[in-house]
Amino acid sequence: MASTLRHFSTNITTTQKISISISKAKSKLRTEHDPDKALAIYSAASNNDSSPAASRYAQDLTVRRLAKSHRFTDIESLIESRKTDPKIKQEPFLSSLIRSYGVAGMFDQAMKTYHQMDQLGTPRSSISFNALLSACIQSRLFNKVPVLFDEISEKYRVLPDKVSYGILVKSYCEDGKPDKANEVLREMEKKGVEVTTVVYTTVLNCLYSKGKNEEAERFWHAMVKRGCELDAAVYNVKISNAMKEGPERVKELIEDMENSALKPDTISYNYLITSYCMTGMMEDAKKVYERLEGYGCKANAATFRTLVFHLCKNGEYEKGYRLFKESVRVHRIPDFNTLKYLAEGLAEKKKMKEAKGLIRTMKKKFPPNLLNAWKKVEESLGLHSTEEDKEVKEATA
Repeated sequence: MASTLRHFSTNITTTQKISISISKAKSKLRTEHDPDKALAIYSAASNNDSSPAASRYAQDLTVRRLAKSHRFTDIESLIESRKTDPKIKQEPFLSSLIRSYGVAGMFDQAMKTYHQMDQLGTPRSSISFNALLSACIQSRLFNKVPVLFDEISEKYRVLPDKVSYGILVKSYCEDGKPDKANEVLREMEKKGVEVTTVVYTTVLNCLYSKGKNEEAERFWHAMVKRGCELDAAVYNVKISNAMKEGPERVKELIEDMENSALKPDTISYNYLITSYCMTGMMEDAKKVYERLEGYGCKANAATFRTLVFHLCKNGEYEKGYRLFKESVRVHRIPDFNTLKYLAEGLAEKKKMKEAKGLIRTMKKKFPPNLLNAWKKVEESLGLHSTEEDKEVKEATA
C-alpha cells in the first residue's frame, strides 16, 4: 500500500507541472487505455476549476481504466486523496467519490465513505443516498439494494425521491424480479412519486428478457395509457425483442418511431443491422451501416463488432479487416474476442500481413498488462517473433 501511495504521489507531482483542462482530459481519457497514462492525464486536470459533471466523468473514466487492469489499490489511493479537497463538504462532490467506488465495484469503500459524512462535515440528502444505491447496483449487489433502501433512509432520515425509487426498481429487474418491480411502481403511484420513462423502460426490458412477451405488451399499453412520454430508449427495448421476428418487423418499429416524431438512434439501427446479419442479409446490413451518417447517426463499437463478427462467420475476412481499420480510425474498436476471430480467419486465409497488422495495432491501443492475450494469439497462429517478445517484456517490466 505504501509503495502504491508513493507511486501515486509521484504521478501527481510530475503531472502537476503540466496542467490541462478537464474537457481536454476527457477527450484524451476516452481513447487512452493505459492505466498509468490515464492516471497521469487525470492528475494533470483534477485541480482545475470545471463543472462537477465534467470532473465526475473524467474521474469515472480514470477509475474504469484502473479497474480494468485490477488496480484497486490505486483506485482507493486516488479516491481517498480527494477527501482532503475543501469541496468534500459539498454533498455532490462526496457523492461522486461514492459513485466512483461503485464504478470499480468497491462497494465496501463506498459504504465506508457514506458513513464518514458526519466526520467530514458533509450534509446528507437523497443525492448521496442515490449515489450509494447506484454504487450497490454497479457492484452487482442487487439483492442488497432493497435492504439498504429501507435501512439507510430510516437510520439517517433521508426521504427517497423518484431517482431512489428508480434505482430500487432497477435492482429488482437486474435480480430478475419484475413482479417486485411492479409492486414498487404501485407504491410510487400511491405516494405520488413520479414514475419516469426510464423506470418504465427498465421494467419493460426486464419483462422481455424474462420471456414474458405478452405481459410486456400489456405493460407497454398500460404505460402509454398512464401518459408515459415515449422516447428512443423505450422503443429500442421493443426493437431489441423484435430482432428475432426479422428485419421487416424491426423496420416497422423504426418507422413507428419516426411517425411518433422520435428520431431513431445508433442503437435502433444497430438492431436492424444485427437482424439483417442474423438472417444472412449482409448486403442489406452494410447498406444500413453506410447510411448511418445520412440518418444523423455514427457507428459505435457495437456496430463494428456485429458487422466484423458476421463477415468473419461468412468467411469474408478481408472485408472484416477493412471495417476493423475504419473502427480504429474513428476510435470505435470491437472487443477482443471479435478481433481474435478476425485474426484467426486472416491467418487461415494466409493473409499474414493483415493478421500481423491487426495484432500490432491492438498492442498499441491496449495497456501493457493486456498484451499477453494477444501474445498467445500470435503464438497460436505462428505470427510471434523473438524481437516482438522482447518488446512486450520491456513494456510490461
